Parts: sequence; C-alpha cells; structure tokens
Amino acid sequence: MSVFPKVSVIIPFYNCKYVNQAIESVLQQTYPHVEIIVVDDGSTSNQELIEPYKHRIRYLYKPNGGTASALNYGIAHATGQYFAWLSSDDRFLPNKLEQQLGFMYKKGAAASFTAYYYIDDTGSRTGEVHNIFKTRQEFYEVLLKGCPINGCSVMLHMNVFKQVGVFDEERLYTHDYDLWVRVLEIYTFEYLDELLLEYRVHGTMGTLTHWDEIMQDMQVIQQKHGNILNRLILKEGESP
Repeated sequence: MSVFPKVSVIIPFYNCKYVNQAIESVLQQTYPHVEIIVVDDGSTSNQELIEPYKHRIRYLYKPNGGTASALNYGIAHATGQYFAWLSSDDRFLPNKLEQQLGFMYKKGAAASFTAYYYIDDTGSRTGEVHNIFKTRQEFYEVLLKGCPINGCSVMLHMNVFKQVGVFDEERLYTHDYDLWVRVLEIYTFEYLDELLLEYRVHGTMGTLTHWDEIMQDMQVIQQKHGNILNRLILKEGESP
C-alpha cells in the first residue's frame, strides 16, 4: 500500500459493560492510522469503563437516539478516509483493519465485509460464519430474504456516504440492512473470507430482545428496496 489512509472506527455506546474490550481491540490493531470515536448515546451506566481511554480516543456524547443516530453522529465528526463500525459488545481481531484495507486496495473496492467468529458473554469463541456465494446473483437473492452482512465486519470509503447518504435513523433495528442495499445500487460489496471480527451473542443484545421488531423492519426494507435487488439479479442473469 503506497499511502496510509486514516480509518475512523466508530463505536456506538449505550450502557454496555463490554465497551472497554471493544476499545482495547481497536487500540491493539496492527494498522496504526486509526481514529477511535466512541459515541455515548445517552448512557446512564458503565461510562467509567471509558475513562481510562479518553486520552487515546475521541469521546462524543449525545442524547439517546438509537444506534443509527450514534453512527451518523460519529460519521459527521470523523476525519478518516475510511469508515468502520464496531459495536460496543464486539471485538476486532488485531489485523482486521490492516488486512481489510489491503484487500480493498487490491480490489479497488469502496465497500467490503468479512467472515466473523461468534463469542459468548465470557469472550469464548463458539462458532464462525462464512458467507461464500457462488455468484453475485446468489448474493443478491439472499439479500432479498435477509441481511447476510455483519455490520461490524464492514469497511467503507467515506465517499460512499456522499453518494448514498448515511444510516436511516427511522430504522431502529435494520439501519444497516437498509444502507447496504443502497450502497449496492452504486458500488460492489467485496467479500473477504477471513475471520476478522468477534461478534458477541448474549442475553441482552438487541438482536434477541427486539427480534419481532427486526422482522417487521426487514419486511419494510424488502418492500422499499426490493426493486434495487431485483434489478441487480436481472442484470447478473443477463451477464455472459
């Protein structure tokens, strides 16, 4: 890599007891050109876990508005050329940013995502997820039914937001799904089949506590953006 762009890692935080582990995982990255932005989304507990790191991160506070609003607030204050998102209960592997950025440079990509591990509340690995699609058409067909992209495995060039906009704050639980489909209307999402993220599954995570709302929200996204994916599927089917 001939140049060393800055990566802005945005960590939305709301009362999470694992936030120190998330911050540590970014501080331990092998890629040195990193800006860590912790957006406190109106937390009322566990802020003391952030205190030891405030001289090494950018700490921003805002009233509670949900993950999408926290991510957008971080994006608005970011100074990097690339964006990465890390949930406060997840962890990056040490080579995540270096390996993914190198992959994107090689591919000439503006958007990418990776494979990831499952971990439990103690941080022990319990499984892994690989999204290997035989064709782009198959990838788009899966997206019509749900979102196979883990948001915290994603890296985007900041120019993507200028083209497609930021996260939809009205989508409390599927803001990521909504954005990825909008990204695909203009860009290609490249997949790196390397395990670079540890995704924590625990009893208080939003995916479990708001499952019914997520399912309803996903239907809204599919109705709203199904035409984009169907166009992409048709285009791939016509390709020689």
